[in-house]
Amino acid sequence: MAPPEPARPENFWSSLDPPAREALQRGGRIRTFATGARLLLQGERPDQVLILRHGWAKVSVGDVDGREVVIAVRGPGELVGETGLLNGSPRTATLTALHPVTALSVTRSRFSAFLDEHPHAWRHIYRTASRRLAQSDSRIVALGSHDGAARLARFLLTLAEESGIPEDEGIRLPPLSQNELGSCVDASRETVARALREWRVRGLIRTRWRRIVVLDLDGLRKHLGEP
Repeated sequence: MAPPEPARPENFWSSLDPPAREALQRGGRIRTFATGARLLLQGERPDQVLILRHGWAKVSVGDVDGREVVIAVRGPGELVGETGLLNGSPRTATLTALHPVTALSVTRSRFSAFLDEHPHAWRHIYRTASRRLAQSDSRIVALGSHDGAARLARFLLTLAEESGIPEDEGIRLPPLSQNELGSCVDASRETVARALREWRVRGLIRTRWRRIVVLDLDGLRKHLGEP
């Protein structure tokens, strides 16, 4: 039996009223990005915001050793790049397309004009910032667990709730590789592969290359001993 569709948190685009959406569309342009393309680059001076319309992208930062650390995944309806644009600071992370992505690009001047004309949009930006801060706090708490498999399971459940796409048999997750999943939860690729293999045998998930479908959300929670 397919699991119930997870409740989706409100995103920036869905929170706007029709006139505000129309204003953004008039002031922006649609851009497409191939798999692996960088939509935004860490350290660059911000000149635009993006509103993802289709597809997923990963947010990553480079650590002191030059390694990529994935810190979040963004999906349709999400506003990205607004922090640096609004405060004028260089971008703090890189955004990379996980598969073909379509986004509405709005320049700094036009986005500022949009906010002047639609000041109610500010509260949706604040909500977005608050939600991401809470997600960051939850991730930090989860990283305190000594069990890499448990951290991975919680991350998969979060992805299913926030970014999953319902299919006939389950919830399809953003197409992260095993290395990227390990980066998200501070676990080795071997730990990720072992956990996915066990959950696949248990019938909790189905996997292919860069593709995970959660078949049993409750089963995955029970496997963790969660209510």
